[in-house]
Amino acid sequence: MRVLTQAEVDSILDRVENGHRDAFRLIVREFSLPLRSFLASQLHHHDDVDDMTQDVFIAAYRDLTTFRRGSDFGAWLRGIARNKLLDHFRSTSRRERALDRFRQEIGRLVEHDLETAALTQNAETIEALLHCISRLPEKLRRVVRAGLEGDKPAELAKQYVTTVGAIYNLHYRANQLLRECVQKGMG
Repeated sequence: MRVLTQAEVDSILDRVENGHRDAFRLIVREFSLPLRSFLASQLHHHDDVDDMTQDVFIAAYRDLTTFRRGSDFGAWLRGIARNKLLDHFRSTSRRERALDRFRQEIGRLVEHDLETAALTQNAETIEALLHCISRLPEKLRRVVRAGLEGDKPAELAKQYVTTVGAIYNLHYRANQLLRECVQKGMG
């Protein structure tokens, strides 16, 4: 790919100023990659790079009469890009601060409601759990109650004349049934 000379760039810019707007595509093609690279080194999002590159070329086209022929057109574009970047960062910073203030205000407004809802939900869950425990078969209900009271699985195994592994299996099965029952009751 051949790079345009300064004289060729000036010639294209003269054609654009004389009404041949399509000639500006040659300028975009020539300077797009270096401009995009410069912007990509400053921005985090690929979409922002694309948008800002387009904004810079639009601004350059609009202000073409301010460019001094014989000067480095790429440097002039980077100057426009720096100004666009500063505007972008100022705008983004203001937006983020406003969003943070909004989040904090919403948090303060709904904090009480969220706490009330959590307490209500906990009470409903406990009520559903107690209901589900009462519906378990007697042996599973005893295993759950013993677990809640802090009885050791070994003591429970002696009481039921079984192994500790069997008690763990009963406890696991009871937990599964309780989980399913509570989910059905809460759903």
